[in-house]
Amino acid sequence: MPTLTAPPPIPVGRIKSFGAFGPKYEVGPALHPLADGDWMVEVKMVESGETTEYRLSRLMDDPEAR
Repeated sequence: MPTLTAPPPIPVGRIKSFGAFGPKYEVGPALHPLADGDWMVEVKMVESGETTEYRLSRLMDDPEAR
């Protein structure tokens, strides 16, 4: 039986951008762990309202939106 692990702290509700000039997104909840130890997190695109999954490790490297 797999061991359940809690996700690391996630900045839910923060607005970030993909890189310095990329589209803005709002950070959502953790969705599921990945085999490499990373987590998939739900993100919502600010302009379109579309939601998708994004790696937590990449999210943490993205800047706060301006």
